[in-house]
Amino acid sequence: MQSQTIDPAKTAQNYHHAATAEAHAEHPDLRMFGLIVFLIAEGMIFMGMFGAYLTFRSALPVWPPEGVERELLLPGINTIILISSSFVIHNADTAIKKNNVKGMQLWFALTAIMGIIFLSGQLYEYSHLEFGLTTNLFASAFYVLTGFHGLHVTVGVLAILAVLWRSLKKDHYSSEKHFGIEAAEIYWHFVDVIWIVLFILLYLL
Repeated sequence: MQSQTIDPAKTAQNYHHAATAEAHAEHPDLRMFGLIVFLIAEGMIFMGMFGAYLTFRSALPVWPPEGVERELLLPGINTIILISSSFVIHNADTAIKKNNVKGMQLWFALTAIMGIIFLSGQLYEYSHLEFGLTTNLFASAFYVLTGFHGLHVTVGVLAILAVLWRSLKKDHYSSEKHFGIEAAEIYWHFVDVIWIVLFILLYLL
């Protein structure tokens, strides 16, 4: 009868996988819960800002004040770009669930480019507005709301680029392991929804 050779390296690897699985069973993954709590907190901050803006609007007889012209073309284009990017980034999540890492990278790269275009459009709008931060109450609220949202878009773009960077490592993301991709997608959807509310409040009402 032939004796079976035991591979110490393989044995150690199996022990490591077993220990990791046991650790995960004892300590459930709460990262998604943490992300949701974070987004709820951020949403409450925005809700407070929206409430303040609506209070300012109701307190003044004319809104926006005379002399303030709101341009719709560029913000409208920016809105289309940002909303479209939500569908683009969702394709990345669909791709990784099929173990299509290259597809995920493509869709994430396109989303990052669309986010950068949105931010560039916002900066262009700032440079051509006829009112400044301290011109009146509407101007101050406008810059604070759009600027705070722009900060969130910037964070979202950086998160997407970070995921892209990490995806260059072989087998870092797969159909079984893709929390970073899902987290970036959910955050990006949050940013898009906030912008829709902002666009209605600042440009349409």
